[in-house]
Amino acid sequence: MSECLRLDKWLWYARFFKSRTLSAERIQSGRFRVNGTSIAKPSYAVRRNDVVTFPLNEDVRVIKVLALGTRRGPAPEAQTLYEDLDPAKPKEKRLAITPKFEGGGRPTKRDRRAKDKFDSKSTT
Repeated sequence: MSECLRLDKWLWYARFFKSRTLSAERIQSGRFRVNGTSIAKPSYAVRRNDVVTFPLNEDVRVIKVLALGTRRGPAPEAQTLYEDLDPAKPKEKRLAITPKFEGGGRPTKRDRRAKDKFDSKSTT
């Protein structure tokens, strides 16, 4: 039988999550796939050449396991454990529509009120 490692442990070794507990909680959400199979148990055994797909922040990561690792080492060591099959795309710059302050320097009380009014409309 080939070598294997718990998925939550491997994700922690590869530095996708700050703690093993956090990786286990994310796996239990049921949004992880290994080789196309939905996974909801942190104890799932991952092997070399497995493809792990999972959401991270606002992106969906597609990762190929190259090595299992023996410890949680520094970032350069962690990057040797996997290959990113779908590299992150550059984020689009979001243009914020905010009121413009007339003149330079600090905004006046009137400007601050206009900004507060604008912010309260955008959050509701």
